[in-house]
Amino acid sequence: MCDFCSNFAPDFENDTMNTSSAYPALIDLHLHMDGSVPVKTARMLAAMQGIALPASDEELRSKMSLTPDCHDLNDYLERFDIACSLLHTRDGLRVCARELLNDLYEQGLMYAEIRFAPQSSCEQGLTQLEAAQAVIEAFRDAPIPCGLILSMMRGDDRHERNMETVEVAKQLHGKGVVAVDLAGAEALYPTRLFNKEFAAVREAGVPLIIHAGEAAGAESVREAIEAGAVRIGHGVRALEDPSVVMLLAEKRIMLELCPTSNIDTGIFSSYEEYPLRRLMEAGVRVCINTDDMTVSSTTLKDEWNHVIETFHLNDLEVQHILRDTIEASFAPPAVKQSLLCQLSNI
Repeated sequence: MCDFCSNFAPDFENDTMNTSSAYPALIDLHLHMDGSVPVKTARMLAAMQGIALPASDEELRSKMSLTPDCHDLNDYLERFDIACSLLHTRDGLRVCARELLNDLYEQGLMYAEIRFAPQSSCEQGLTQLEAAQAVIEAFRDAPIPCGLILSMMRGDDRHERNMETVEVAKQLHGKGVVAVDLAGAEALYPTRLFNKEFAAVREAGVPLIIHAGEAAGAESVREAIEAGAVRIGHGVRALEDPSVVMLLAEKRIMLELCPTSNIDTGIFSSYEEYPLRRLMEAGVRVCINTDDMTVSSTTLKDEWNHVIETFHLNDLEVQHILRDTIEASFAPPAVKQSLLCQLSNI
């Protein structure tokens, strides 16, 4: 086993990959930092900054996690409010990222790509560059290797802030930042409205990811493909147009699937309805992710357990998904090789 694997590999000796009892949750490529702040970390951050939170953990959790009255993506996004209010200082961002990476390590992950919108952390004087640098500082002592994805945001009057995000990504690409993303209310602000931002990302030479085919349909996915996205967040509604599915397969564009999140936002009613098999059979590359661990009350192991049980994935299918995930990651070559080494030893 390689040195990286020896240092970071959880103990899987008694596990089998085609059962839901235990699964080697190696990699999460679609993980929002502000949607994955647990209650204990929220209280730590609030105490550091003198911010009042609900007295009981139960009440706080109900404001940060999904409740039965959530009907769509817009309702879901409201669960980010408390976490976002705690991420406006260097120390807050640094501690949040550090605690998240420690949690991921304890869950058995070996690599992660964490995303956040630096423009959402600037209300108390931080610049986007300072916000991104604070998160990267936490990566230096992290127990697992990781990459930072900077999210642009859909919305009114976001162009200047989004262009600043692109500039920060350009400055920090190769220094912790691995890609630029577009996130937010897709149905309200169509993908095509951000073509100027996409052009700037391409010119900067930074990989582009776009949330598409979640709250909007297949045309949003087509627009993301045309914009040059190398991976697409969610993308499940591409199935509404076979020609878009064909494009995904032909261009080998990875869909970052987040099953529980898509059920939470009402795209699908159950795991049985989730289109994992349909996408795989169409030749579309997919990976399994959490999206927002706190908002959706999930972990990567939970996500894998759900899809393995529901779709009766066998060892070869799981290995295939994981291998594609490693290849589609923005990890350095040495880390990719180490991940493949660990995969071959499972």
